[in-house]
Amino acid sequence: MSTVWTSRYAQRTKNLKSSAIRELLKITQKPEVISFAGGLPAPEVFPTERFREACIKVLNTQGSQALQYGATEGYEPLREMIARHTARYGVKAKSENVLITSGSQQALDLIAKLLINPGDRILVEAPTYLGALQAFNVFGAEYICVPSDDDGAQPSPKDAATSWCYWRNAMESRSSKTIPTGSFVTKAIILRR
Repeated sequence: MSTVWTSRYAQRTKNLKSSAIRELLKITQKPEVISFAGGLPAPEVFPTERFREACIKVLNTQGSQALQYGATEGYEPLREMIARHTARYGVKAKSENVLITSGSQQALDLIAKLLINPGDRILVEAPTYLGALQAFNVFGAEYICVPSDDDGAQPSPKDAATSWCYWRNAMESRSSKTIPTGSFVTKAIILRR
């Protein structure tokens, strides 16, 4: 849809398309549809009573603070708790190293803004998470599709040598998202790389 503002949009918006995820979620809202889509939990397992109790407790004890705007990085006590929790896994982090996002899509967008330049080549499993591709496309990423097995992605030496993301992930232990196969980056996968 064109508007009077269309000519003022940033160049990167010219290649943007409607979100396939958003269109799929519209379909899943229809009562006659039984969705087998990944990432949509069964509503009957939502802990609604526990959530209600937590909301009441927070509103009763910290209501004005909970409803007020807060730090961009997120609620400090939550960030402190996450930093303590990551220490259990050998990750040394302070609360200032933790950023709370409103979901994985916001996190992927922020990561892409920070790390991806137009033309950067990124290794992705085939198939891969559509939401990641949508976030990365805005910043001009190019993709190298690689097969995967139970231990994760299997990049060829040529793919690995030409992929910016591959070495940055492996050498700096940045995260990798491999939802379709249920695999995540492990020490074994990094050693394979």
